[in-house]
Amino acid sequence: MPSGPDELAAALTATGYLPDEGLATAAYLALVMHRPLFLEGEAGVGKTALAHALAELTGRPLYRLQCYEGLEASQALYDWDFGRQLLHLRAAEAAHAGTDTAALEASLYDRRFLLARPLLQALEDAPSVLLVDEVDRADDEFEAFLLEVLSDFTISVPELGTIRASTPPLVILTSNRTREVHDALKRRCLYHWLEHPGFDREVAILRSRLPQVTETLARDVARATARLRGLDLLKPPGIAEAMDWATALHTLGARELDPDRAARTLGAVLKYREDTERVHQLARGALFGGA
Repeated sequence: MPSGPDELAAALTATGYLPDEGLATAAYLALVMHRPLFLEGEAGVGKTALAHALAELTGRPLYRLQCYEGLEASQALYDWDFGRQLLHLRAAEAAHAGTDTAALEASLYDRRFLLARPLLQALEDAPSVLLVDEVDRADDEFEAFLLEVLSDFTISVPELGTIRASTPPLVILTSNRTREVHDALKRRCLYHWLEHPGFDREVAILRSRLPQVTETLARDVARATARLRGLDLLKPPGIAEAMDWATALHTLGARELDPDRAARTLGAVLKYREDTERVHQLARGALFGGA
């Protein structure tokens, strides 16, 4: 366990994740206070990557729950393996062990027939890291269910009883803010808003994650990406897109960014036709020349 936010920031940096002071403090408090950490921000700013970095740093297993519209509790929590239950029932009948109906029925709901989903896996395999990714995409009903699980880190299985985490998992919830998450869930979490990194930190991230890219190209890509974020785009590029762009340019042999290569590789950094057309309509030299 790091002794403070600065030590945690240094340890995360060693894994290739470069947090700012505010994020390192929020992550440290989540670790020592056993509180979920709710991260909001634009897509691609490093919310999901933080959970992976913390799992690597602490040596804990990572369980990821990807949220989407229509997600049900059984898909996040547990389900019964009906196929194995049926085989067990047939085997018991064949062995003439099915005379005691009550005992046979009880045996069908043994722990070995329970299929653990991410929430249950994180509680049983403690200590762990639980990533609830893009919780804003789930329905209100699932959010209410999640609220109960995160309140005391217990799960009730009617046939087996209550399953409680021996050590609360480190929970990271992320949101791209496609909708507002209810205050009741936020109240149970520490909160941090992730901004796009500043120029120097983005250069450091690119150099750390992509050591094969020249420093000149990393600085050019970071500067050009910042300029793109200043435009009125449908999807401003995040750190992930900047890394893809730098990798694409390096693959083409670029050691620095020039307007021609920038225009030909926009598909690595922009993901909407409207955004690409807008950039092409602007003077390319104004965006990428002299980067």
